[in-house]
Amino acid sequence: MLDPRQRAEVPAKLLEAGGLRDAVARQVAAETGVPEAQVYGVGSFFHLLSQPGVNVRVCQGVSCKLAGAEDLLSQAKASGLAVAGCSCLAACDQAPAALRTRRVLPRLTSQHIDRAAGDWQALVTTEGDTWEGVIGPAGADPENLAIDLSAERDHAGAAFARAQEMGPEAVLDAIDSSGLQGRGGAGFPAAFKWKAVRSQADPVHYVVLNADEGEPGTFKDREVLMRRPDLVLEGLAIAAWVVGARDVYCYLRGEFELPWQELEQAIGRFAAADTFPGIHFHMHAGHGAYICGEETALIEALEGNRGMPRLRPPYPTESGLWGKPTLVHNVETIACVPSVVRRGGAWFKGLGRGAPGTKLYCVSGHVERPGTYELPLGVSLDELVAAAGGYVGKLKAFSPGGASSGFLPASERRRPLEFKALAEVGSMLGSAGVVVFNDTVEMPWAAREQLSFFEVESCGQCAPCRIGTRFLHQAVQRFLACGVDTDDAKESLSQVAEVAWELNEGSICGLGQAACLPLTSALRWFPEEFGV
Repeated sequence: MLDPRQRAEVPAKLLEAGGLRDAVARQVAAETGVPEAQVYGVGSFFHLLSQPGVNVRVCQGVSCKLAGAEDLLSQAKASGLAVAGCSCLAACDQAPAALRTRRVLPRLTSQHIDRAAGDWQALVTTEGDTWEGVIGPAGADPENLAIDLSAERDHAGAAFARAQEMGPEAVLDAIDSSGLQGRGGAGFPAAFKWKAVRSQADPVHYVVLNADEGEPGTFKDREVLMRRPDLVLEGLAIAAWVVGARDVYCYLRGEFELPWQELEQAIGRFAAADTFPGIHFHMHAGHGAYICGEETALIEALEGNRGMPRLRPPYPTESGLWGKPTLVHNVETIACVPSVVRRGGAWFKGLGRGAPGTKLYCVSGHVERPGTYELPLGVSLDELVAAAGGYVGKLKAFSPGGASSGFLPASERRRPLEFKALAEVGSMLGSAGVVVFNDTVEMPWAAREQLSFFEVESCGQCAPCRIGTRFLHQAVQRFLACGVDTDDAKESLSQVAEVAWELNEGSICGLGQAACLPLTSALRWFPEEFGV
C-alpha cells in the first residue's frame, strides 16, 4: 500500500513532463513507484494534463460567448494555433478570455489572434496581460465592508494577534454570533465546521483553502487573491490556530497563475516576519477540473487521486485530508474572518439585510461594468446592476448564482439575492455569480450552453450524473436543431422532469444535483420558447 503522499507527487510529475505525452505515464510510474494505471488515470482526468499539445484555450462559458468567444475560437483554429475550447476561466468580467498555457488572457479580440499569426507563444492581449477588474461600488464606506477589495494590504497580522488575546473559545463565539456562512455556494455555517474539527480527538488537524473557482459567472475569489491575499492568509492562520492545525494547504485552480503569484509572495512576506508562528502554508495547483471545487473531490486531488467526490458521511471535519479532521473553506469565507475577529460578530451580522454580512457579488453579461461588488447580503438585482452602471438593453433573465442556480425572469429582479429568498423560487445564491441576459438572448440557447458545461465537467463517477447531464444537453440540442413541432424534440423534453429527479436523487455531489436547473428553470419561466 503506497503512502498517500507518494500518490500526491503524481500530478506534479505529470506537469513537469508536459502532461500525458507518449510514455510519460510509464516514466512517472518508474520515478514514483505509483502503478502506471494510476498515473494514467489521474492524468487523463484533468483537462490541463490530458491535452498536452493544446497551448491555447478559448473560454466557451456563457458570458464569454455573449461577447463573441465562439467566433474567436473558430478564428484561432483557422490561424493554426494549437487551440481548443474550455470551460469557464473565472474571467467573466474580462470576456472573452483565453488561456495561454496557465495564464489567463483577458479581453481577447480577433486582432490579438491575427498578431499571433499561429504562434501560441506570441498570443498576448493587453499590455503585459494586465488585469483591470472592476470592483466597487466606488465610494463605499470601508466601515461597512468585511473584505474591502480596494483597501491597501495590511501586513501587520493584527487580527491574528487579537485572536490570541481573545482565546479560541471567544473566537469561536465571534464566528458563531456573526452568522458567517460559506460563501462558496453551500451557505453552511462556518462556526459549525470550526467546532466540529476542534472537537476531534485526533492530534493532527488540517486546514484547506478551496480556491478552485470554476462556477460559470464567478470570479470573486480571483479578485480577493490578487488584491487581498493578506486577509486570506490571516483568516487561514486564525482558523488553523483555533482548530488546532499546524499545516494549511492552499489549493488554487491551475489557471490561476497571477493569483498564485500574489498569494505566494504574501506567504513569503508573512514567513519572513514570522507573523503566524507555528503555521505552515503549502500551495497546490489544480490541473483543470470544475468538480474539484467540491470539497471532498478537492481533497482527493490533493492526495494525488482523480478528483471524484467521496460518499458522506464521514465528513471532512471528521475524516478529510489523509484521513485527518480537516476544515475546508472557500476564499471569500476565510477572508471575512479577520474583520469578524477585529470588529466582532454583531458588527458583521448587522451588515446584511435579513441575512448576515456583506457579499461579494460577481456580475457579468449584459451590464455596463461587469465586475465584483461588495454589497450587503440581500440586495436585489436592480441594486447590484445599478452599482455596475446599469443594464445593457432590456432585462429578460438572469442567473443569480452561476450555472448551478438556473435562470430567473426579469419579474424577480427585486427579489433579495440571499440564500433563503432565492430558495423560495427554486433557485440558489450559490457563489453569487450573477449573469444578466437581455432580450436578444433565446433561453433554449442559454440553457444549452449551461448544460454543455455540466456534461463536460461531470466526473462520471455516478451514473445519474454521467448519463443525465448528457441526456439533458442532447435534448436541448435536438430541440434547437429540429424545432418545437417535431416529435423527437417533444419526446426529449417530455422526459426532462424524470431525468431531473434522477439527477437530484441519485447524484453524489452538488454538480449532478443542480445540473438540471438550467433547463428546468428555463422551461418553468419561459415555456413559450419551448412550445410548452
